[in-house]
Amino acid sequence: MARFFMQSRIQARLFSKTCGLFSSFLYTPFRCHNLSSCTSVASVRQIEEDSMLSDILVDRFGRRHNYLRISLTERCNLRCQYCMPADGVDLTPSSKLLSQAELERVAKLFVSAGVNKIRLTGGEPTIRPDIEEICSFLRALPGLKTLAMTTNGIVLGRKLSKLRDAGLDSLNISLDTLVPAKFEFMTRRKGHSKVMEAIDAALEMGYNPLKINCVIMRGFNEDEICDFVELTREKAINVRFIEFMPFDGNVWNDKKLVSFLEIKHLVERQFPSLRRLNDHASETAKNFSIEGFKGTLSFITSMTEHFCAGCNRLRLLADGNFKVCLFGPSEVSLRDAIRSGADDNALRELINAAVKRKKAAHAGMFELAKTPNRPMIHIGG
Repeated sequence: MARFFMQSRIQARLFSKTCGLFSSFLYTPFRCHNLSSCTSVASVRQIEEDSMLSDILVDRFGRRHNYLRISLTERCNLRCQYCMPADGVDLTPSSKLLSQAELERVAKLFVSAGVNKIRLTGGEPTIRPDIEEICSFLRALPGLKTLAMTTNGIVLGRKLSKLRDAGLDSLNISLDTLVPAKFEFMTRRKGHSKVMEAIDAALEMGYNPLKINCVIMRGFNEDEICDFVELTREKAINVRFIEFMPFDGNVWNDKKLVSFLEIKHLVERQFPSLRRLNDHASETAKNFSIEGFKGTLSFITSMTEHFCAGCNRLRLLADGNFKVCLFGPSEVSLRDAIRSGADDNALRELINAAVKRKKAAHAGMFELAKTPNRPMIHIGG
């Protein structure tokens, strides 16, 4: 028995020395001449590095951001009144926009840090000539689960097949009216028929659900709410009614705002079987179904019932500015950092610092209306 205890003590001492050596390898600089003996050390370091990366996109309130919206361009082939000021906007010179290589580098960095959904926006993303190449690159990133795009649909019909082949697997089309004359008034351009053709093409290619974004504005299209609901009766369409939001130059006021509750009551009067669906904690929309309908309805209630507590979204603007809140004026330039020679670790620190400054919630619609922010065309849809 005494011999057994002696052997145990010796083994314990050896184990303690081994742990001490292992600990010194982790925290003391050294030169290794035997790579095979360092495998376990490298693995531990990798685990520590992965743990650090996983916290880069977590803010002070514990919100983990796994959704990145990337604006590909400030240019657009429409001039929607709620998006662009009547007298237009000054566009950023091409030399100051992110190049394809810069954009792909930043996107890869975000995905490696935990982003698993990317949405391409604009301006109008389909007018960027290298959009198919960008989609192919993004779709190949390990860890990316969803590649989505928001588009006005004007040129989508002739590009959608290639975009689908490049890996675009989720699609939102913006459409605020089903009346061609109203479309021309709101967008200051023609093209209603092209958007409707793009919707049909997307459905035929199997986009399910196909999401239709509809900004409701009093005096313009609130009389079409139930007509939009009818789109979901026989088609796999998710109509998303969006409250009118204030941005620089779009002449927002609360009298134009049609609230979520008002829209919902209008729908319920004609479709009494409207029922709420279960929503994910990070969902921006309140989702509903109507008995017997193939599609669904959603309400984006940014103004009257904000969803900031579950926000998991970040934005990369076309000029390389990083924005942690759609309504917050604070931005940080990743473009300038890249062009000053910043390595990936420096970019991660810049991103992490911005995420940690994110506020618990936006200031409310009346305060937002007084707060300087960019026009929507600059920020991205």
